[in-house]
Amino acid sequence: MTGLVLKLAPGERVLINGAVIENGDRRSRMSILTPNANILRLRDAIHPEDAKTPVRRVCYIAQLVLSGDVDPADARPQMLRGIEQLSQALTDPDSRAHLTRATEAVMEANWYQALKALRAILPREERLLGGRPGVA
Repeated sequence: MTGLVLKLAPGERVLINGAVIENGDRRSRMSILTPNANILRLRDAIHPEDAKTPVRRVCYIAQLVLSGDVDPADARPQMLRGIEQLSQALTDPDSRAHLTRATEAVMEANWYQALKALRAILPREERLLGGRPGVA
């Protein structure tokens, strides 16, 4: 079986193709077999008022595509421009690898993987900003 496997905690919510799904009282596991399904764990969602840093802003654009609030064709150039700007500031090999994965995912319209690659850079960004995630 291929596809994405989601492991959900009791009561955890996930957005799948625009529908909010809430898990029951027990941990569960579900396989998403449909390719290119738009999936967003709501616990990982970035709220608009929290999209104040460069990495968070680019993550937020990917999140808007996954939630169905932005057309992918409109988001693609914004995402690529944002990733390019990040690559000019984050030059270490690990960040570059994540940014490369994010770029490839955007080019393939795989918004979940793009968001996943960008989220991996959030801790580094927070350290660079002195532990202040809300600083622009």
